[in-house]
Amino acid sequence: MRSSLLNKLWMIFGPKPKLNWLILTVITVLALITLFGSSSSNAIDSSPRRPASLIYTNYRRIKERVAVDYLELKSVSSGGSRQKELGLCGKERENYVPCHNVTANLLSGFEQGEELDRHCKLLTEEDRCLVRPPKEYKIPLRWPSGRDIIWSGNVKITKDQFLSSGSMTKRLMLLEENQIAFHSEDGLIFDGVKDYSRQIAEMIGLGSDTELPQAGVRTILDINCGFGSFGAHLLSLKIMAVCVAAYEATGSQVQLALERGLPAMIGNFIARQLPYPSLSYDMIHCAQCGIIWDEKDGMFLIEVDRVLKPGGYFVLTSPTSKLPGSSREKKRITLNPMEELTQQLCWTLLAQQDETFIWQKTADLDCYASRKQHAIQLCKEADDTQSYYKPLVPCISGTSSKRWIAIQNKSFDSEFSSAELEIHGVQPDEFYEDMHFWRSAVDNYWSLLTPLIFSDHPKRPGDEDPLPPYNMIRNVMDMSSNYGGLNAALLEEKKSVWVMNVVPARASNALPLILERGFAGVMHDWCEPFPTYPRTYDLLHANGLLSQFISERCSMIDLFLEMDRILRPEGWIILSDTVGTIEMARTLATQVRWEARIIDLQNGSDQRLLVCQKLFLKK
Repeated sequence: MRSSLLNKLWMIFGPKPKLNWLILTVITVLALITLFGSSSSNAIDSSPRRPASLIYTNYRRIKERVAVDYLELKSVSSGGSRQKELGLCGKERENYVPCHNVTANLLSGFEQGEELDRHCKLLTEEDRCLVRPPKEYKIPLRWPSGRDIIWSGNVKITKDQFLSSGSMTKRLMLLEENQIAFHSEDGLIFDGVKDYSRQIAEMIGLGSDTELPQAGVRTILDINCGFGSFGAHLLSLKIMAVCVAAYEATGSQVQLALERGLPAMIGNFIARQLPYPSLSYDMIHCAQCGIIWDEKDGMFLIEVDRVLKPGGYFVLTSPTSKLPGSSREKKRITLNPMEELTQQLCWTLLAQQDETFIWQKTADLDCYASRKQHAIQLCKEADDTQSYYKPLVPCISGTSSKRWIAIQNKSFDSEFSSAELEIHGVQPDEFYEDMHFWRSAVDNYWSLLTPLIFSDHPKRPGDEDPLPPYNMIRNVMDMSSNYGGLNAALLEEKKSVWVMNVVPARASNALPLILERGFAGVMHDWCEPFPTYPRTYDLLHANGLLSQFISERCSMIDLFLEMDRILRPEGWIILSDTVGTIEMARTLATQVRWEARIIDLQNGSDQRLLVCQKLFLKK
């Protein structure tokens, strides 16, 4: 049939220059397909009903393929050429984390701990390569098995390091030669994670740790989280615990936590603020985290106060009681500087039990006026939501914010009132429209995550076909999160995922609202690498990010290289943007060796989806 059609076109139009004739042929075929396929259903249905599967019929795929071929021919006719695939990085970059090159930082003059901090530079042409996985790398086990068992070849840590780490891993078990298994306790907390969590709840006046969310504790920042077992337990209580720990070249806490499917990112207390707005977390937890809180005139503790919400809790498990010959009096002497600092911050020591101390931040603004003279001053801030690695400040933040509300006075209901949204500068109609959109779209997005999307002979999956690999997806990143709508929709659909909601540094800042919803989130400038290790996310999603990025000072190929670095082999990318931007993105996807398919939304707009899968490049 195709040959007959081409012969008729030749007869009608006569011999033409090859390229122009091909383009004309494609246009004609497009017109015929449009004529016979005008009754096609939408790929993304904005109506409230549950959308049909996006595993398209044969005719729909042919239509899509011809459209893509036309775009490629158009690119050729304008003088474009196929871009060369990028090469693989050397073995030394298997665990490469940009912005954390300690040797280079020392040579640049950073010292007194700042050489361990984040320092980014623009990529050179020599840096543009694809970070490949280690030879022993294996696809992680599906959740929840992957929470308790990981492949030892997937993380940069040796068996000798585990065995030599003493009591910190005394309850950690190694299985066979290539797996590491975690019990529900990892030795960081001596009486077991569940008992420790219950102890914290009782110390703040609750009957059980299951009551923490009703008491206003829904988000916890876990500083230097060990192997993440405390956070894993909290997630079972529907509490979002995010691990933040300094960059480590080997045995990284962040890498281990993410490999287990637990929220984590690189961050430290050295010279800069964490990339969170003030009043972000309900509880901040430090169990033997190794930070000397009264150093630098208490600047680290002031940073904890900045991020902590009014009425929130700071939990410190101190190792002092474990020192030989320690006594209660010795412990009090050790904590004297802490006591002085916490009084200046208007914190109250709620309870002390064994080596655990819990302070509560005041919710009463009058407390600051009643302090002694020469206390820590209040910041004179115009905007307390913008914090992107600014220098640490020696003053108390957030006291002038409209968001200064005690966590105990906030509604446990997941729905926001109009008044609560207006506190965050968000119009209720806009918020609920965004929520409705993601509820309609998330099932369609999910059904795209199957290799059938790239098949040359697409069909609906039958009984003999493998199921889509979405049960392998755990760590999700929304690279341009608006209000956290994708995150909320995934939870409503009971998907076993967590989402890192990234608010671009130059976008409208809804991060306080995202954190208020109990989600993980962070501010980030996508002109820079993200603070994580390679191969730590299963799905990357971005809606409109590429169009915004075009006007930035940095290269689009650098963004795609960074996405490839943080994405696991066989991981997925869903990009939504205008047709011209998506066309360019598809070319870049080819350069980084992704399988890619353009999806026409069929809703009359110029929006397109680019669905990609990263290949497992084995050596």
